Amino acid sequence: MPYIIDSDKLGITVGGIGNFSPEKTFDCGQCFRFEPLEGGGVTGIAHGRRVSISRMGECLRINGISADEFENTWEHYLALDEDYDSIDRMIAEAVPFDKGGQTLADAAAVSAGIRILRQEKWETLCSFIISQNNNIPRIKKIISAMSEKWGERIGDEDFAFPTAKALADAGEDAIFSLRTGFRAKYIIDAAQKVADDPGFLDTVAGCSDYAEADMLLRAIKGVGPKVSACTLLFGFGRTDAFPIDVWIKRVLEKYFPEGFDPAVFGNAAGIAQQYLFYYERYNQN
Repeated sequence: MPYIIDSDKLGITVGGIGNFSPEKTFDCGQCFRFEPLEGGGVTGIAHGRRVSISRMGECLRINGISADEFENTWEHYLALDEDYDSIDRMIAEAVPFDKGGQTLADAAAVSAGIRILRQEKWETLCSFIISQNNNIPRIKKIISAMSEKWGERIGDEDFAFPTAKALADAGEDAIFSLRTGFRAKYIIDAAQKVADDPGFLDTVAGCSDYAEADMLLRAIKGVGPKVSACTLLFGFGRTDAFPIDVWIKRVLEKYFPEGFDPAVFGNAAGIAQQYLFYYERYNQN
């Protein structure tokens, strides 16, 4: 389990981080407000902070937060409190080798160090609505523009992700002007839903049944199975979610021609999905 080694005015140094990789974690399509640093590591904005996160040997250096903030928020956000060694072994052994198990074992090995971030619910929902039929650079550009226009200022140059109320008040035309296209009407519907019912996202989070949580999210215009699954996985900690888009469908057809049931992974289905996604990207490069 993670523990604080050192704390200073710039940030903290953390031990007990296992094989956590900032670069892999923030480059697997689950988060859109972080960028790589030249010397290794990443920098970005979450939970009202601009942070930089880099690995130094067996330790993790996080600049921009205090020890209390790490223990209260960032340890959970980075999923450093989760036993990924056990999860990786389970994923690698969940399917017989002659039925695609070799691929899963290879994917778990290549993806070692990835963590499923526990992101803020509203930001995740809105981000994956924006992600529809979109590419990552463009998604990041739209989110950055929205944050600069309607987000709360952080320090001198940065902005938090805008609240649902801020976007609802901005209106569909203003959101459309940021080149969101057909997604503008979906963003405004989601913003109005969350702004009008501040307890809505907590209600979704409180659903023990995946199907119920999925149904609530899909009542929002433009939220289909993939956006709902991504939102539940990355924003609600529902690691039993298994998002399927065109890319993942292609991966499953390629490596599991006899069929594939994500249920074999139980609550680690979403982690297995990320490993397969990252593995295929790794092979393409």
